[in-house]
Amino acid sequence: MANKRKRPDSTGKRNRKSYPKKAGQSINSPRKAKNVKQKSYLRDEIRLNKFIAHAGLCSRREADEYIAEGRVEINGKVVTELGTKVSRNDRVKVDGQQISLEPFVYILLNKGKDTISTTDDEKDRNTVLDAVEDATGYRVYPVGRLDRNTMGLLILTNDGDLAHRLMHPSYQVKKTYEVTADRLLSDDELEKMRNGIELEDGPVYPSSVKRNKMDPFSIIITVFEGRNHLIRRMINYFGTDVRKLKRTHYAGLTDKDLRVGRWRYIKQKEINDLRKLVKLETLDFNKEES
Repeated sequence: MANKRKRPDSTGKRNRKSYPKKAGQSINSPRKAKNVKQKSYLRDEIRLNKFIAHAGLCSRREADEYIAEGRVEINGKVVTELGTKVSRNDRVKVDGQQISLEPFVYILLNKGKDTISTTDDEKDRNTVLDAVEDATGYRVYPVGRLDRNTMGLLILTNDGDLAHRLMHPSYQVKKTYEVTADRLLSDDELEKMRNGIELEDGPVYPSSVKRNKMDPFSIIITVFEGRNHLIRRMINYFGTDVRKLKRTHYAGLTDKDLRVGRWRYIKQKEINDLRKLVKLETLDFNKEES
């Protein structure tokens, strides 16, 4: 089950403390979101779980759980049958809150330190949503997580299908990290890492391990999996700790021209490249709403 979220108010916004902006839109970003209207993209009738996912609430699998638990209403009637279809004009509520189709929104954030990769934080610490949500006006959710002190690329979107597949291990999404250890790892240790090391939850075989030519203490590691704290544990394996960790590449996207703490809308071609990567149909951004 997904983490508990604060319910949105009547305007669709979550009741959440306002923070001073520490991050902003990249100067290279377009002024308007690179999005597509779901009403023109989706069929007249769609499965209920897809409707919920495309409203930016959760993934389809989580939506099925909501339906089975009797938490979903269509036009005032509780529905528990999976596979139920709805039209664009039906009124759908989840936990008593009406939801509606939003445009798909895709954001790339270069997360800074001391930022939580969750939608809410009980200690009122800054979250990734504080960096973008008030500026965009849409409910978006992080695709996966980065540790509080890990910097780097993080996608935020309301496209539940894409988010779910990007996080699913079967699609082997490529991720590259720059990690600085407390001590210099030897060439022999790097070679051992390249050949695979055994962690407590199984072996890990990185796609690439190389030393940063600009900083011998810094290592560039590429992996196709997303186990918790994986890169940190790979460094810990050699008896040292991580001093600095940053994700520089994710699913073909890079941090080029995107400073730490800044964000940008993902370009239309990049969006469709992401969808093709995880075997989803591409979006037609030129299609007019009917």
